[in-house]
Amino acid sequence: MASGSDRNPIIIGGLPSQVPDFDPEETQEWLDSLDAAVDQRGRERARYLMLRLIERAREKRVAVPEMRSTDYVNTIATKDEPFFPGNEEIERKILNATRWNAAVMVSRAQRPGIGVGGHIATFASSASLYDVGFNHFFRGKDQGDGGDQIFFQGHASPGIYARAFLLDRLSEQQLDAFRQEKSKAPYGLSSYPHPRSMPDFWEFPTVSMGLGPLGAIFQARMNRYMAARGIADTSKSHVWAFLGDGEMDEPESLGQLSIAAREGLDNLTFVVNCNLQRLDGPVRGNGKIIQELESQFRGAGWNVIKLVWDRTWDPLLAQDRDGVLVNQLNTTPDGQFQTYATETGSYIREHFFGHDHRLRAMVENMTDDQILHLGRGGHDHQKVYAAFAAAKEHKGQPTVVLAQTVKGWTLGPNFEGRNATHQMKKLTVADLKGFRDRLHLPITDQELESGAPPYYHPGRKSEEIQYMHDRRNALGGYVPTRVVRSKPLVLPEDKTYASVKKGSGQQSIATTMAFVRLLKDLMRDKEIGKRFVLIAPDEYRTFGMDSFFPSAKIYNPLGQQYESVDRELLLAYKESPTGQMLHDGISEAGCTASLIAAGSAYATHGEPLIPVYVFYSMFGFQRTGDQFWQMADQLARGFVLGATAGRTTLTGEGLQHADGHSQLLASTNPGCVAYDPAYSYEIAYIVQDGLRRMYGPDSEDVFYYLTVYNEPIQHPAEPADVDVEGILKGVHRVSQGAAGTVPAQILASGVAVPWAIEAQRILAEDWNVRADVWSATSWNELRREAVEVERHNLLHPEEEQRVPYVTRKLSGAEGPFVAVSDWMRSVPDQIARWVPGTYQSLGADGFGFADTRGAARRFFHIDAQSIVVGVLTELAREGKVDRSVLKQAIDRYQLLDVASADPGAAGGDA
Repeated sequence: MASGSDRNPIIIGGLPSQVPDFDPEETQEWLDSLDAAVDQRGRERARYLMLRLIERAREKRVAVPEMRSTDYVNTIATKDEPFFPGNEEIERKILNATRWNAAVMVSRAQRPGIGVGGHIATFASSASLYDVGFNHFFRGKDQGDGGDQIFFQGHASPGIYARAFLLDRLSEQQLDAFRQEKSKAPYGLSSYPHPRSMPDFWEFPTVSMGLGPLGAIFQARMNRYMAARGIADTSKSHVWAFLGDGEMDEPESLGQLSIAAREGLDNLTFVVNCNLQRLDGPVRGNGKIIQELESQFRGAGWNVIKLVWDRTWDPLLAQDRDGVLVNQLNTTPDGQFQTYATETGSYIREHFFGHDHRLRAMVENMTDDQILHLGRGGHDHQKVYAAFAAAKEHKGQPTVVLAQTVKGWTLGPNFEGRNATHQMKKLTVADLKGFRDRLHLPITDQELESGAPPYYHPGRKSEEIQYMHDRRNALGGYVPTRVVRSKPLVLPEDKTYASVKKGSGQQSIATTMAFVRLLKDLMRDKEIGKRFVLIAPDEYRTFGMDSFFPSAKIYNPLGQQYESVDRELLLAYKESPTGQMLHDGISEAGCTASLIAAGSAYATHGEPLIPVYVFYSMFGFQRTGDQFWQMADQLARGFVLGATAGRTTLTGEGLQHADGHSQLLASTNPGCVAYDPAYSYEIAYIVQDGLRRMYGPDSEDVFYYLTVYNEPIQHPAEPADVDVEGILKGVHRVSQGAAGTVPAQILASGVAVPWAIEAQRILAEDWNVRADVWSATSWNELRREAVEVERHNLLHPEEEQRVPYVTRKLSGAEGPFVAVSDWMRSVPDQIARWVPGTYQSLGADGFGFADTRGAARRFFHIDAQSIVVGVLTELAREGKVDRSVLKQAIDRYQLLDVASADPGAAGGDA
């Protein structure tokens, strides 16, 4: 990576207004020269001279402002294109076979009785981009490292399958099982790149548009991070992200460009397939998306390579002495170019070249057919190779290749450039015949007319197939391939967790701090300490993690080139090129992308990392929930900490900070193991089990979500008969009722457990009720296990029927059962079906608000006094207490008066 001194300084605007002109006469001479050029040679010549001066200024490292947009022509001049090392004729044959099989696979998937769909137009437009990459650039994993990381555009998956078929990596039976993952198991192919569905094939899920570019940026950064910390040699790895121009409208696509430029990630290349179309129409009908993206990427500090026109335009541009052709290209909107893609050569001659006699003269010796086939750069192997080679060679900046293509290219006039082409999934016999002829494939009319169109394979010993294998062998193996080479980690001994299991003594601490204390002990471990990756969105101090600054330090590839304002403090802010902490700024999306890249390093690079991502819980599953699905799909592992959890626990912040539902959202993610612990010893056992499940000998593809709170409480030591199984499965008894004669059960989670214990005391003293208190460490896991039990029973009626764990665990407890948490009632209601007795829940349903903790809990009726009334209500329903006591209790505890509640402990961020 280039050092800071090698990078161009950032200059905003033009002439510095505060700098005096020390030599006005010289300045005037330069201005006079420009005026003379305009007067004598015209504006176009003067423009050319100015651009050459700017170019020379950059060569001499004169810091001039960057141009945000350049002419609508290729960045790389024809004279500067490198020698193309491949056999273009063979590569064209390979590409034709791939194009055919991709389209036929989707068309066959639309056969009667199946009709599962698919997309063919995206790959048709980007096929040459991929082919050049496969043949000359994409490194495989056979050389023992991670190879290149390639984020394939999701809708192009049929083309990737079609190429794998030619290489005997997939069979015809598998192609015919496209989008039939269960009904054709084990041959089914996933619709898009889904590593969880095809864990030996795909590496990166990308079809939730916008997450591919975001993930690629942070994958490139993670590669640098791993190398800087000595965990893996990633110096040969390059990250390629293939994207769509319409996809770039997603906020995530462009939202993190600056970090890639700031950190000089020249190991990253975006390839934006600019076919000028979204799913339903033009991306910028009245504008020019390539020019727009060029400005955005240049402005963010990226190197931009425009690949607009193929080689048939070179002779025309060479004639353009007056710049009239470039001007026409610059001013023609994308919507019109799409029309040209669907029209005749005579139409293009009249409407594009016909307005100026100089343009007409350029094409007067060309036939209409030649004009029709003036092509776009993304379909020209030599031009693509030149762009990719330049991207790989560029240093100090990430690169974006903006490649213009035609959506549905080669599929025929019914597909090419049409607004509806994205949704067109089946070719007619006439379409197939025209497609076959365009690709020069030896397939007969009879084969196309007699049923489903056939796949085409030139033969395993053919020149084309041997060429493909040779190229992949030279580049280190087949792509895409997902390989898991990492070995199980040597996990810490039990003594590492001992201090946290002792509780907090007389000190009151929040569960957030309990976790941080445990994390400190784990990071001291000689085996796994260095593998922890700490991630936070500008909130380390909020979560009490600033204590890590002096030792772990914050990762910055440039180090700390300034004196920190708090350098004299014990917990000073410290940055380092080898820092362990990722401080991604105020960006939950960026942090989650770091989490995914770190959590899948065990597969990407064969070196497991243990990410620990800590964030305001409200801004986790709610804000970046799509990325947590991406994380599950990518089989990533790690710990996710929803800090400042709960609807009422983070006092003063109000509605948009009050999380009462992330546990419910987490329950919808099958790859997420979610817990809501109350005490430090529970956290210790959960984390210990999480490390075992994710990084031990029989590792699982899950990640852990723990909600922790910022309210200080006293944490008891683990009891002598601690119920570890109950903690891990989701419920264990923490306090058995010792007084009272009327039995009841209270289930609570997280910060609500102390309220339940207080309610236990009040019930015994005031109402003769003997209540047991249970800590429900995971409502979600209890439900998940119970659902699986019911599923087994449904399908195996002849076997002895299984009983869910929660039912067995509570079977000896005499109800009623009242559940309470700082979450909406839907969270504890997940287990209602399997609780063996009358069940009721209390919860914080509705919007959060700013107030004291006590007032908020009284408002939602989840505080200790409300729990008391909730238990009495259920006892009255069962006839175990008189209903008259309910009004007495409500009046006694002033439940209808929010202001009467004890405010509770003062707020606090950690």
